Amino acid sequence: MMPHYVLKTSIVAPFPESNQTVLLGMGCFWGAERLFWKLEGVHTTAVGYAGGNVKNPTYQSVCSGVTNHSEVVLINFNPDIISFDSLLKIFLENHDPTQGNRQGNDVGTQYRSCIYVNNEEQYKLTRLAVEKFQKSLTEAGFGKITTEIKEDVFFYYAEDYHQQYLAKNPNGYCGIRGTGVTC
Repeated sequence: MMPHYVLKTSIVAPFPESNQTVLLGMGCFWGAERLFWKLEGVHTTAVGYAGGNVKNPTYQSVCSGVTNHSEVVLINFNPDIISFDSLLKIFLENHDPTQGNRQGNDVGTQYRSCIYVNNEEQYKLTRLAVEKFQKSLTEAGFGKITTEIKEDVFFYYAEDYHQQYLAKNPNGYCGIRGTGVTC
């Protein structure tokens, strides 16, 4: 794998020892990745597939719907610079977590909202943030949050041409849209 096109860091482990990693799925992974690589404290990002039932999925197999993978962004971050709660806030406010297997015009299991954490503390913070955001969404007239939350989900890197796609293709597709509701 090549270094991160924007950050010039490695997109594969080992990462700095004090850093943490989370996988976030919020629709098409191109726009989601760009959203996070811009943040101070994010060491690196990469796009890939997670949460499915097939080893070594490809973009074509994921898009077919038979693998049950989500398009996700791996975010490796320094929690002394950017908190996990801050990442969750950005995640929740920048897509619609109530749409099930879709985001806007993008339809399929690969576009579902998901948070795949790596430890119990992240899991607890995620549950609290989602519960709190549900109250705000309900008040604004939105339905139930469908975000899938799991711990220790395996990540498969997407093909090289997907990595930092919108930096390499500035006019590329980005379907990221929030609900307008804030945390």
